[in-house]
Amino acid sequence: MSALPRAHDLGIIGCHVCRQVSLETKKAHARCPRCGAPLHRRKRDSLTRTWALLIAALLLYLPANIFPIMRTQSLFSKDDNTILSGVIELWRAGSPDLAIIVFTASIVVPVLKFLVMGFLLISVQRSSQWGARQRARLFRLVEVIGYWSMLDVFVVALLSALVHFQVLSRVEPLPGVIFFGMVVVLTMLSAMSFDPRLIWDNRESDD
Repeated sequence: MSALPRAHDLGIIGCHVCRQVSLETKKAHARCPRCGAPLHRRKRDSLTRTWALLIAALLLYLPANIFPIMRTQSLFSKDDNTILSGVIELWRAGSPDLAIIVFTASIVVPVLKFLVMGFLLISVQRSSQWGARQRARLFRLVEVIGYWSMLDVFVVALLSALVHFQVLSRVEPLPGVIFFGMVVVLTMLSAMSFDPRLIWDNRESDD
């Protein structure tokens, strides 16, 4: 199948903000007629910004898993839990379903995002012709599952608020949850910085 015409071939350009399709102009600083946002055929410095955000998230992911994220304190004991030790404690406490959910959202999802985004960046930089549709689906998958990584942060915040009113027990967040929250935000920003239209550039066909 021969390649379908691109928007550039048809002389049109889409707005990154409101998705309005406009005729391409030779003006240096063209703006969307609907929302006034600057018009670009591709996101500027998409690969550079995506790599920077992804590497920063990867560097922060190590302390996010090493440092404890939550301290559970009662009258006779005090426990500091990392993400992994928290999963183990949930499993031992008879909540395997909740342990699996937390493990998936806090361990599997971030690692999957690192692998998928790294693969997409490398394939685009190498001008890969393989599986553009599959790579586009992978990118959409990263966008959909990205928000579920915040589950650990929500759990710690909820427990801290609920247990705070009890006299003999207390739950307080620890530095690990800050690092983990930064990892989630940076990976979400890296996905937002990536321009999926780069996947389809330099392709000989749309098959």
